[in-house]
Amino acid sequence: MPERNPIILANLIRNWCDQAPERELLTFVAVDTDGKFQDEKRSYQQLWDNGQRLAAWLQSQGMQKGDAFALVMQNHPEFVDFMVASSILGTVFVPIDSRTRGDKLKYMLDFAGCKGAVVGDNALAEVESVWQGGNQWIATLGEGEGSYPGISTVLAGPMPVPELEVASTDPAAPMQLLYTSGTTGDPKAILSTNDRYSVSATLPAVFGLGENDCLYTGLSLTHANAQIITLGMALQKGIPAVISVKFTKSRLWDITRAYGCTFFNLLGGMTTAIYAEPPRDDDADNPVRMILSAGMPSAIWDDFSQRFGVQLFEFYGAAEGGLTFNPAGVGPVGSCGKPPPSMQIAILDADGNPVAPGVAGEICFREANGSCPSLTYFKNPEATAKKVAGGWLHMGDIGHIDEDGWLFFHYRMGGGIRKHGDFVNPAFVEKALSEIESISDVYVYGLAVSEGMAPGEKEVIGAVVPADRATFDANAVFRACREKLDRNSVPDFIQVLDEIPKTASEKPQERFLVETFKSNPGDVYAANG
Repeated sequence: MPERNPIILANLIRNWCDQAPERELLTFVAVDTDGKFQDEKRSYQQLWDNGQRLAAWLQSQGMQKGDAFALVMQNHPEFVDFMVASSILGTVFVPIDSRTRGDKLKYMLDFAGCKGAVVGDNALAEVESVWQGGNQWIATLGEGEGSYPGISTVLAGPMPVPELEVASTDPAAPMQLLYTSGTTGDPKAILSTNDRYSVSATLPAVFGLGENDCLYTGLSLTHANAQIITLGMALQKGIPAVISVKFTKSRLWDITRAYGCTFFNLLGGMTTAIYAEPPRDDDADNPVRMILSAGMPSAIWDDFSQRFGVQLFEFYGAAEGGLTFNPAGVGPVGSCGKPPPSMQIAILDADGNPVAPGVAGEICFREANGSCPSLTYFKNPEATAKKVAGGWLHMGDIGHIDEDGWLFFHYRMGGGIRKHGDFVNPAFVEKALSEIESISDVYVYGLAVSEGMAPGEKEVIGAVVPADRATFDANAVFRACREKLDRNSVPDFIQVLDEIPKTASEKPQERFLVETFKSNPGDVYAANG
């Protein structure tokens, strides 16, 4: 067998083609208008062949080693095909959530220097509008639209499949530009390397997963969580994975039953949304044995686990680095865990000094040998320097470590709700709201609305999506909250929306909620209303 460095994604796929070329590895699931599942699969051999075809096609578009192009689409199988193609050529792919619009979309495309974009149908008009008159190429996923080439036509091209040599050779070379969520401003772009992506090979052992398991994710592949954890583990270790083209909380458990999924991961906002779904008699009748959760509110931890019959494996981390694990049944409920042996963790005060156990401060990480993790924000040396100031990777999150070394997350810096001198825990408010039958999704945030508030204090806003807007009764919601919550935690305002705006990682976008709060006062109800 030829020696190929598996840290390079294209080599990894080619190596697996020597071992198990026809293994059905990835299943992409969409829900049609009748509510039925439609799926499309990828084996290792298909990934390699499609990668070769698309690499040759990218070359025909003038793409060369080091050039960047965007993937603006939902979780279609072509996303992974293009990952392989990019690795073959040594280009840099730029994942962009297909819901991104306007100035933000233009910023992300242009800042990364994208020479072209592969675009899903739901994003084509937006990409066209921000690139009018430009020299960039655009391709669609189907057979082509107008003057745009269609990727399905490329993949159905004549035999034989091209046999391009893998141009990627340097593990430290850029593989992709991975944008942060950008919930508070323009997103930063992480220069993510080949070797950074390969760390997913270590994760199955941590979670106790093997080839008899089946992974699932509904998170966007434009986000590090789905791309590195779910997809990465599947590609690295040959573990089958099921990927929803678009996340649907109402069909989540149906998908796991239909495809035999045993493990999936959730982020904080998703857990509350799933918990808010009306209880069903078959909630616990599913094949899932473990959920990897990041930010599972401690207020619903036990109830969630019992209702759905699953174990919860909590973790904390970010695309930039830093990691803790709380394996199921090991650490205390509500804790994000402890770092792996390869890392150190510290809680630092505003001056960069460690604080005592139980005292809140900024969560920071460094390597076990005392060195700072490597990180580069593309074309942003100031942000890079701030992130690694003092030799620590600064997470921008507030938390504490208890006497036994377990990490507890409090809130994102600048995101806590301080009211009447105390901090309100949004998780308890979200739990109370999500248990109300008339509410199908919820997010709680803080906003200084009234005049004369103390500096730094905010009022509690309950952003909710009604199950039936026509019959929604805000006063009934306030009454239910007063029965379940202490007085300080009862929302001051209920904000009614058709949907909660979210990032690719299903993280609620607070700045858009604030804009809507101010621009649509008719959808806001005060507690004394």
